[in-house]
Amino acid sequence: MSTHPLRTCNCGEAGPAFLAREVRVAGWVHSRRDHGGVYFFDLRDRSGLLQVVAHPDQVDAFLTAGKLGAEWVVSVRGKLQRRPKGTENPKMPTGEFELAAEEVTVLNTCKVLPFEVDEHSTAAEETRLKYRFLDLRRRKMLRNLTLRHTVAMAARNALADDGFLEVETPMLTKATPEGARDFLVPSRLNPGTFYALPQSPQIFKQILMASGVERYMQLARAFRDEDLRADRQPEHTQIDAEMSFVTETDVHAACERMMKRIFKAAIGVDLTTPFARLDYADAMRRFGSDKPDQRYGFEIVDLSEAFKSSAFKVFSGAVAAGGVVRAIHAPAEYSRSEIDRLTEAARAIGAKGLAYLKWTAAGAEGPIAKPLTPAEIEIIKSKTGARPGSTTFFAADKQSVAAPVLGMIRKEIIAKLKPAPSTPWHFSWITHFPLLEWEPEEKRWTFAHNPFTRPLDEDAAKLDTDPGAVRSHQYDLVLNGVELASGSIRNHSGAMQRKILGLMGFDEQEQQRQFGLLLSALDYGAPPHGGFGLGLDRLCALLCEEDSIREVIAFPKTQKGTDPLSEAPGPVKESQLRDLHIKLDLPPAHKDSAPAAKA
Repeated sequence: MSTHPLRTCNCGEAGPAFLAREVRVAGWVHSRRDHGGVYFFDLRDRSGLLQVVAHPDQVDAFLTAGKLGAEWVVSVRGKLQRRPKGTENPKMPTGEFELAAEEVTVLNTCKVLPFEVDEHSTAAEETRLKYRFLDLRRRKMLRNLTLRHTVAMAARNALADDGFLEVETPMLTKATPEGARDFLVPSRLNPGTFYALPQSPQIFKQILMASGVERYMQLARAFRDEDLRADRQPEHTQIDAEMSFVTETDVHAACERMMKRIFKAAIGVDLTTPFARLDYADAMRRFGSDKPDQRYGFEIVDLSEAFKSSAFKVFSGAVAAGGVVRAIHAPAEYSRSEIDRLTEAARAIGAKGLAYLKWTAAGAEGPIAKPLTPAEIEIIKSKTGARPGSTTFFAADKQSVAAPVLGMIRKEIIAKLKPAPSTPWHFSWITHFPLLEWEPEEKRWTFAHNPFTRPLDEDAAKLDTDPGAVRSHQYDLVLNGVELASGSIRNHSGAMQRKILGLMGFDEQEQQRQFGLLLSALDYGAPPHGGFGLGLDRLCALLCEEDSIREVIAFPKTQKGTDPLSEAPGPVKESQLRDLHIKLDLPPAHKDSAPAAKA
C-alpha cells in the first residue's frame, strides 16, 4: 500500500517557488488534449487549474494520461517547469507553468456527465440541483461559496470585536405569529402537540436581553413556509444581532461597522459611513417604495396642491376625497402596448387606471390633455421637466395606491432606460415605519413588520385615538433597492406590549398563550433593547452579482420547495406516522405522496 502523500502542492499555487522541484498535485481532470503524441490535461482543485504534460518517455504516466476522462480524480507526481515560450496562458494564474508528469495515479473514475462542468453550462436548474455535487465544482459556484464564507467570518469577527456574544437559540420552539406560515414538527413524546421551526430568533433574542447578555449575535437559520421566488427560500440564514441600552443610532452604527468589515474583506471596498437615512413617509412620497434604489433619479412629483381646485374632476376629486395627485416623468417615448401593460399592472395594485401625457414639439398629447387647461399643462411641464419625446404618468388616488403604482412605474423606467447608477453601492436606512396596518377582512389592526416594535414616544398617545397614524422605531437597511436588513427598537415594557397586542385583537388569554414567555420576561425588568436581522443569502447574492439567492446557497430548494438532490420532501413509513399519532387525509391529487412503505 502506497504511503506517499496524495499532494504536496495545490494546483493553483504552483509557481516560481516550486520550479524544477518534484511536486505532487491531486484533483479532477478538467480537460484533456492529444497534441501529436503528447498528452496535456488541466488538473483542477479548489485553488485553481494547473496544466499537466505527459511525454511518451514516461511510459506509465503517458499510458495512464491517454485513458483519462473528464472529472476523473487523479494524483500526479512530476517536476514543475516553465511552459515553452509562446504557449503561456495569461488567463490562468498558473499559465506560465506546467507539470511534467512522471507518475499519474487514478484515484477514481467518473460516469458520463449529465452536463459539462464549466462556466458555460446550459443545464436546466432542476438538473443542476439534482447533481449539485457536480454543479458546485464549477469555478463560479466555488467562488460564491468562498465569498459567502468570507462574509460570514467577517460578520462574526466584527460583531465579536464589538462585544457581542454568539448564543444559539432553539430550532424546535413554539409557533408564534410572525407574518408567514410555520413549518410544524410533531412531537412523539407529547402526542397531538407540535414544535415550530423558528421564522426568526426574535423572542429568544429579546429574552437574552432580559437575561443580561446585553449584546447577542448569531448566524441564525430561519424557516418560513411561504411562496418562493428568486430571493426567498424556505430556509435561509440571517446575521442576527440584539443590543441592550441602545437607541436607533447605536444599532445602526453597530450594523454599519459590521458592513464595513464585510465589504472590505469580501470585495476590497471601503464603505463610507454613516449610511443615509430616509423617513418611510418620504420614501413612499419620493420613490413610491419602502426599499427604493436611490442610485437613480426619477423622483415622484406631488401635484395635489396644484390640482385641488381643477375642473378636471379625476384629479380634484381625488384630492377632495383625501387622496393625492402625483406624477413621475420618463425621458422616453412609450408605445401603446407598453402603456397598456403598465395600466394593467397599475390596476393589479388597486388603481382604476393610468393617466399619462406624451410630450411632442406641438405640446402635450394623450387622453387627459383635452380636459386640462393650458396653465395646468404648463404647471405639469414645469414641475416634471417634460421635454418633447418624453412621457409623464399620473396617479390620482388615495396615497396607499398612488405611491406603489408610481413606484412600480419608476422601476419600469429604470429597467427600460438602463441608466448608469450614480454609485456601485447605495445604502440607506428607511426609518419610522407605521406601527400598525388595518386588516379590512378581519376588521382588526395587525403589525406592519412584527408585533414587538416600540412606537415613537411622540406618537404613543395616538394608540388610543388613531392607531394607523402611529409611527414606530422600525427600520430597514436597503442596498441598491434590496431590503437587506430589518430591525427595530423593541417594547421593553410589558404594559406597552400588551396594549399593542390588544389592538391587534389578542385578548389576555390569547396573549398569554402565544406570547407568555416574552411577556413574562418583560415583566421582570427587561432593559431597553433593539437589534437587526440581515439576510446573509441576499447580501452574498448582491456581492456575487447573482439574480437568485439559490446561486449562493450550497444546497437550495427549487421554487416549488423541493430538493432534487435529496428528493425532499418525500413520503415516510406508516410506522413513523403511527408513532406520531398522525393519519393522512390527502385529496386525490396528492395520493401519490402518501407513505409508500409499510412498517
